[in-house]
Amino acid sequence: MTDTLGDALPRECARVRELIADYLGIGPAGKFAVMGMERDLQAADKAMMEGDSVAMLRVYEDLKGWHS
Repeated sequence: MTDTLGDALPRECARVRELIADYLGIGPAGKFAVMGMERDLQAADKAMMEGDSVAMLRVYEDLKGWHS
């Protein structure tokens, strides 16, 4: 079964939101990464609200790049 972008993007957003807590836990060194994650999450929210599938795909790929 294949996920649609409409299913995969919110799931990826949730994964990155969980990572934020990990990065905040390492102190000031994690703050820079958190700012990038929050920027990408805001872009994802905007793309989903506007129904912009090109932007959704772009930000989905950006979000997949965040790892713990």
